[in-house]
Amino acid sequence: KRFCELLPDELLWVENTDNGERMQVIPGALRERDVKVGQHIAVSPGALPRFFTRFERTYSGLGKAETIIAAAAAHHRLLWVHPFLDGNGRVARLMSHSMLLDVLDTGGIWSIARGLARNVRSYKGHLAQCDLPRRNDLDGRGNLSEESLASFTRFFLETCLDQVKFMEDLVQPDRLRDRILIWVEEEIRADALPQKAGRILEAILYRGELPRGDVPDLLGASDRHSRRVVAALIEHAIVVSESTRAPLRLAFPAKLASRWMPGLFPEQR
Repeated sequence: KRFCELLPDELLWVENTDNGERMQVIPGALRERDVKVGQHIAVSPGALPRFFTRFERTYSGLGKAETIIAAAAAHHRLLWVHPFLDGNGRVARLMSHSMLLDVLDTGGIWSIARGLARNVRSYKGHLAQCDLPRRNDLDGRGNLSEESLASFTRFFLETCLDQVKFMEDLVQPDRLRDRILIWVEEEIRADALPQKAGRILEAILYRGELPRGDVPDLLGASDRHSRRVVAALIEHAIVVSESTRAPLRLAFPAKLASRWMPGLFPEQR
C-alpha cells in the first residue's frame, strides 16, 4: 500500500494479455481474480489470507542466521503466492531488503535489490525453477522442489556477498576518513566552513554520532562558537540532527558523493 500510493496513476493499471482488459491496481488491496505468471498459476484469491497466515508463521520469530537464510525462501514464496494484481516483484525485493536491513543492521549501504537487478536472467531463471513441483522422493517433502529452492538460496546469498564487496570496494572505508577530512580542509581554506569543523566530522566518523554537549570540549571553544560551527555544518547538510538537542550524525549528502565516495554514481557527461 505504501509503495503503490507513491506511484503516479498511469503506473497503477495493468492489461490482461488474453483479452486486452485494463485493470486498476488498488494500493494495498489483495487481488480478486486468478492470475498466471509464466507457467505458474498462482493460488486462488480466496486462499490468500490462509497463505499469508502460514507465511507469517513460517518466517517470523527466527534467529539471526535463520532469518538471513530464510530471506531467500520468503522472497520466492511471496512471489509464488502472488498476492497483488501487480508490483509483486518490487514488493518482494523491498521485503528482502528490509529483512536484511533489520537483521544485519546494514544501514542501507548495500541492497540485495541492486544485485538482483544486475542478474535479471539468473534471478528469473531460479524463480521459475522454484515454481516446479518436487522431482522425486529425494527432492524434499513439500509440493515444490526443495533442490531448486536451495539453489536459489545459494544464488541469493552469493548476490548479497557480491553487493557487500562491491560497496566495500566503492566506498573504501579505510580511506573514507581521509577523503572527508581533506574536503573539510579545502572548504575551511575557502571560508566555506569555520575553523575546526573537521574535528566534529572526525568525531562522528569514530563514534557514529556526537552529543551536542561534547562539542565545546572537542573544539576547545566557547558554547557560542561551538553552536556556530555546528550550525554551519547543518546548513551545508553535512550533519543532521533530529532536534536542537539530539546528537549530531553524518548526512552523507548526495552532492558530495563524487568527493567522499568516488565511483558511487556514474560521472555526468
